Amino acid sequence: MTTVNSDLHVRVEPTRNSPHAVEVVGAGFLGLATVVGTLVCWAVLFPMLSLPVAAAVVAEVVWGWPAAAAVVGVSTAGLIFWRWTRPEMFRRWVTGRARTRFLVWWRYRRRWNTHLHACGLTIEHAGIARVPVLQQTTIATAVDVLRVRMLPGQCPADYENRVEHLAHAFGATECRATITGPALVQLVMRRGDTLANPTRIPPVGLDLTGGDQEGTAV
Repeated sequence: MTTVNSDLHVRVEPTRNSPHAVEVVGAGFLGLATVVGTLVCWAVLFPMLSLPVAAAVVAEVVWGWPAAAAVVGVSTAGLIFWRWTRPEMFRRWVTGRARTRFLVWWRYRRRWNTHLHACGLTIEHAGIARVPVLQQTTIATAVDVLRVRMLPGQCPADYENRVEHLAHAFGATECRATITGPALVQLVMRRGDTLANPTRIPPVGLDLTGGDQEGTAV
């Protein structure tokens, strides 16, 4: 607390040690909005899952739990049949997309601000740290490709000189930075060896029309 003394009076001003109620309510609304926005985004990305859930809720409200259970059962059977008859299509539209979205969040978005600040790629002004925007992320088998918008005042050398820091921060074996447009930098994070799985190629001069064919592992 702060105490001000004078010959005529003594004024004691308590120091605020706890956040204001408005700040607490604002933080709560912000967290709720984030959760709702995430759920809406996932519902749009995976309508084959969100529509059956919505139909089950409507059936429970209108006809009761037996109708909702029937909707859930039919939807589950349909997904199982889809997975069994068209596994590649199911992987592309359901499991693959869910895996990609999770890896983007787990590897990069959940710790983007913290790691870029630790790598010295943020700019502070008036006590506020500005962070480069992660615009797009592509997850592949061995490499991840990130498209980042640089902050005003940054140059390509700022990222080229921090590739080792970025690789270690995000758990990659190697990072390469390439300028792809005005204020746009592409970060390629290598996470595996593209030649780890051997591929057999035919020897030079081998007749491919018939007979035994042997290859060389590379």
